[in-house]
Amino acid sequence: MSVHEKLKSLGITLPPVSVPAAAYVPFVQTGHLIFLSGHIARQDGKPWVGQLGLTMTTDEGKAAARAVAIDLMGTLSAACLAAGKTLDDVKRIVKVLSLVNSTPTYTEQHLVTNGCSELIGQVFGPVGAHARSAFGVAQLPMGACVEIELIAELA
Repeated sequence: MSVHEKLKSLGITLPPVSVPAAAYVPFVQTGHLIFLSGHIARQDGKPWVGQLGLTMTTDEGKAAARAVAIDLMGTLSAACLAAGKTLDDVKRIVKVLSLVNSTPTYTEQHLVTNGCSELIGQVFGPVGAHARSAFGVAQLPMGACVEIELIAELA
């Protein structure tokens, strides 16, 4: 099953690339690697605002991270297209780095980030198994609850 068929079976439509909110580009390719800029969680087209351990539960954060994964895959699809390829040409999801807006005592950033990692694994299968970091931070742009960046390798 192709990546697009898998997305369709999950009821996921990939969004277009978001316009950067500052002085950066959505992705950069160097050699076979594609680096995706951080994507903040969005809900109903607006930043998904909240702080884990104060205004949000781990399950809500996990849902936000899953939403980020969908946006990341939309950008990765555009990056593949720019390289003359498709998501089926992704050789490996190399690394995911997750920043979770959380209180100093919150310790479940890794569980929040599973929302992203699990969906990527569902969509890409073994190719989606990736290295990962999950950090708790005091604040994110626009008050977003989660920001995630991704590195992928093209065949």
